[in-house]
Amino acid sequence: MLRPKLPNVAPTPTTHVITSAVSSRPHHAPANCSCSHAPASSAGLSVAPYVGLGVGAVIAVLVIGVVLTALLATVAVTAVSVSIAALVLRSLLNGARTR
Repeated sequence: MLRPKLPNVAPTPTTHVITSAVSSRPHHAPANCSCSHAPASSAGLSVAPYVGLGVGAVIAVLVIGVVLTALLATVAVTAVSVSIAALVLRSLLNGARTR
C-alpha cells in the first residue's frame, strides 16, 4: 500500500559518442618551449575545501574542550561544596552530642 508503483518501461541504453573536435587554435609547443605561459597544474584540484574542513575540525575540538573543561570545573566545585557541607554538619552533630 505504501510502496510506489513504478512504470514497466525498459531502461533505454545510453551511448556515449566520442568525437574528435578540430580546434582552430594553434597548438602549444612542447614543454621545453621558450614562451612565457603559466605551467598547467598537475592535479587541478583546489586545497581550499580541505583547509576549511581542517578549520572546522579545530573549532569543533576547541568547543568540545571548553565544554568538557566547564563540566569538570562544575563537578569540582560541587565536590568541594558537598565536602564543606559535610564538615559543617559533622561539627554541628558532634557539638550537640558532647553538650
